[in-house]
Amino acid sequence: QVQLEESGGGLVQAGGSLRLSCTTSRIIFSITDMGWYRQAAGKQRELVASISSGGNTNYADSVKGRFTISRDNAKNTVYLQMNILKAEDTAVYYCNKVRGVITYWGEGTLVTVSS
Repeated sequence: QVQLEESGGGLVQAGGSLRLSCTTSRIIFSITDMGWYRQAAGKQRELVASISSGGNTNYADSVKGRFTISRDNAKNTVYLQMNILKAEDTAVYYCNKVRGVITYWGEGTLVTVSS
């Protein structure tokens, strides 16, 4: 079974920064397009950033210019640098693949932005 371990969340004031990490195993990480998702209370999970196996990135409009996704294939790890955080960024953040059927989610990491 795929293992996904997200970390780096916490409480931060609006305008601050956090860097999330996600370590994976049991997938062929280097050829897998990966993404960061988030789910705020009472809302559906949404994809906020993705990175292809070749390093091409895409962002949701709500985070464009503030978040940066990156990956280290040698470490099977994907990162999300989050700057200029806003209260509306408060959510549980998850990483996962962005193509195909997703059958497993990690526990996620909680990001709370105080205004």
